[in-house]
Amino acid sequence: MNRLAIPLALLAFAAGCGGDKTATPPTAGQPGGEAAPAPAPAATGKVIEIKAISEGANNYFEPNKIEAKRGDRIKLVLVSGVHNLAWPAAKNPAGAELPAATEMLQLPGQAVEIPITMPEGHYNFICVPHEALGMVGTLEVED
Repeated sequence: MNRLAIPLALLAFAAGCGGDKTATPPTAGQPGGEAAPAPAPAATGKVIEIKAISEGANNYFEPNKIEAKRGDRIKLVLVSGVHNLAWPAAKNPAGAELPAATEMLQLPGQAVEIPITMPEGHYNFICVPHEALGMVGTLEVED
């Protein structure tokens, strides 16, 4: 048997396990969902794509400044590297109900959508492992 057959088969299987993933929080009646979350605006608006990119020592979002309305969605697409998108409470309006941090995207082309549910205002987002390297962005939510 060819020594490369098994590792190549495992690699092909792992590549097929990626894809478009959208995190959905548990709701009442599901494990981990004691109370139903407040209803978010219907995701009927536009989809704003943000690419997460690593190029050598440079890690960045493209674009890193966006404008949106409640009901729009951010689609984070991994181009290269390993990245996520998070909304640090310390860098956003006090008491704001911010989206949960996304999972770490690891395979190029993998994507996750984040609904814009925050009220009008200015918000900051980061890639958790690359914030210190300048992988930050801003979102302006308009009515």
